[in-house]
Amino acid sequence: MTLSCRAMLGNPVYGLTLGFGAGLSPRAPGTVGTLLGFPLYYLVMMPGIPWLVPVLLGILFVFGIWLCDTTARVLGEADHPAIVWDEIVAMAMVLTLTPDSLAWQVAAFAVFRFFDIVKPWPIRVVDSRMKHGFGVMLDDAIAAAFTVVVIQVMAR
Repeated sequence: MTLSCRAMLGNPVYGLTLGFGAGLSPRAPGTVGTLLGFPLYYLVMMPGIPWLVPVLLGILFVFGIWLCDTTARVLGEADHPAIVWDEIVAMAMVLTLTPDSLAWQVAAFAVFRFFDIVKPWPIRVVDSRMKHGFGVMLDDAIAAAFTVVVIQVMAR
């Protein structure tokens, strides 16, 4: 069963996975979706409890495995371009380990998009071989880890 992406927005599961419609952008849906990582980052930081941030992001990652897998099955494509939950969560993860300034956050956004688009090893391997929700989430988590390393090296 496949539905049009627009029709799917009314369902909360699909709406989340499609980034509330960000994934429907006619150009660069992954980039548009990645921007939603910023409000998610601010939401997970709101409680002001440092140990809670990685717990919340871990829960959102695990939840994302199910979200992405469920939506991919309906769309009939493992990592459909409209699926952007993986970028949203990964960008929020990056921001938690990025210096707290707009310039660093913009740099982190650019570096993350570079890794997510170019997909160097091992991101490319995960992206090409793991075709379910875990693979969809994992390739972006690896891109996030690469981004954090680059930003931390630049910051030093």
